[in-house]
Amino acid sequence: MKKATILGIALALCLSSCSEDFLNQTDPTKVGVGLFYKNEEQVKQALSGVYSQIQVVTNTGYLFGEFQTDNTTIDLNPSDRGGAGGWEAFEFATVNSGNGEIATLWNNYYAAMYNCNLTLEKMVDATMSETGRKEVEGQLKFLRAYMYFNLVQYFGDVVIVTSTLVVPDPAFDLVRSPQADVWAQIEKDLKDAAAALPAKYTAAGDKGRVTKGAALSLLGKAYLTQKKYADATATLKEVTTLGYALNPNYADNFDPSPAKKNGVESIFEIQYQGDNDLGEWSNFQYVFAPRVSKGAVTGFAAGTNGGRNVPTNDIMAAYEKGDLRKDLSLKPNFKLDTTTYKVPYVIKYSYPHTIVNRTNSNWPVLRYADVLLMLSEAINEQSGPTAEALGYLNQIRKRAGLADLAPADKVAFRTAVLKERRLELAFENHRWFDLKRTKTPAEWAAFMNAHGAQERANPTVARGNVPFNSTDYVYTENEYFLPLPAPQILINPKLAQNPGY
Repeated sequence: MKKATILGIALALCLSSCSEDFLNQTDPTKVGVGLFYKNEEQVKQALSGVYSQIQVVTNTGYLFGEFQTDNTTIDLNPSDRGGAGGWEAFEFATVNSGNGEIATLWNNYYAAMYNCNLTLEKMVDATMSETGRKEVEGQLKFLRAYMYFNLVQYFGDVVIVTSTLVVPDPAFDLVRSPQADVWAQIEKDLKDAAAALPAKYTAAGDKGRVTKGAALSLLGKAYLTQKKYADATATLKEVTTLGYALNPNYADNFDPSPAKKNGVESIFEIQYQGDNDLGEWSNFQYVFAPRVSKGAVTGFAAGTNGGRNVPTNDIMAAYEKGDLRKDLSLKPNFKLDTTTYKVPYVIKYSYPHTIVNRTNSNWPVLRYADVLLMLSEAINEQSGPTAEALGYLNQIRKRAGLADLAPADKVAFRTAVLKERRLELAFENHRWFDLKRTKTPAEWAAFMNAHGAQERANPTVARGNVPFNSTDYVYTENEYFLPLPAPQILINPKLAQNPGY
């Protein structure tokens, strides 16, 4: 972390007001850090600030989790290529160390990490109940682990920071820790969180907070990512005892109405609150709406539509006939006035709202369906397609209206469960990590080059006579990881750039 970043994040906790109960708090930076963190209420306000910062990194998570995979593409605007050096680069595999989205990603994660660590340090001397202290500490450790879970997969070796610095100068000596050490820190934080957190909260205002189930689910995913299959199986099986279940209706997972939000299948989701002026709304519906759709998709012609995260021809063709999830996840075109435009778009986050650009949709991070699919994968990798592994997989297919599968061997099952994850969790930012977990860098590059060739030959969306560049959709093994932001390397050369950038 650079000196300027440390100074900046030391001066602001980035808290904001929100009508969601646990985010509706006062900004402690207006009181002063030295006078804050004195009691349980203030510590919980600081915790809410970290949750708010997780919102910020989630707002562009699709760039990394979906956009740079075979799941989605862009509705290109030939007359305005302002995003070509930024967000477009993730679609066309032209990301470099000067990319502004990369710099923002790094800074936002480490700013949130700073506030996480600061609150953990300050709360030691706060007047709190024992239960309150355990719950806040558990939530903060989960959030820190969640951030590192993403960072280590984005960048590989990263800087581990678990305490704050009194003065900024030592930041110049920070170096990146090996991935094994990062994973060890993730595991430690999640084990601590699982031990401290309740399965459920008693207060209605705490709905949506991190729970024991969230900590165990992410720990199981961390084990699975490292190919610690026995540990993943044992941990994820604990989650199945905590009262979660599949929603009978797939769409209920994304319905932002009060009766459906944070439902029985939800393990952890990023909370948003729209239809107000409190600054906690989401706008994924607008970001993903086709550029020229005006109000045909969002209901508000005045809204600005991004044309991003467009479902590719490839994923639309991947759904089996009769798969109920397809029509609940995407639309292949839209109609404006009397004209039909063949531009696909994601509808998982498209729901009625009352104020333009201010929607209520949460972002799902961990669902029970994800846990069942991880369990099936972990068991198969140890024992092949056992009845138990098939049972977890086919629970997901049954809800989708599909027949049971019975892959003949471990390799066939591995292929089947990866495809099922792709469709069940489509447009929820899992795809890039799933591809990386199941492929070597060479395999991943070959896979993505094949997808790129397919997209170049038959683009999902018309490009308005804009030709592809020679570097578009050309993937190399080094792109298995993102580059570190160039400004960070300039300020602290000890960080060292990832190879190939």
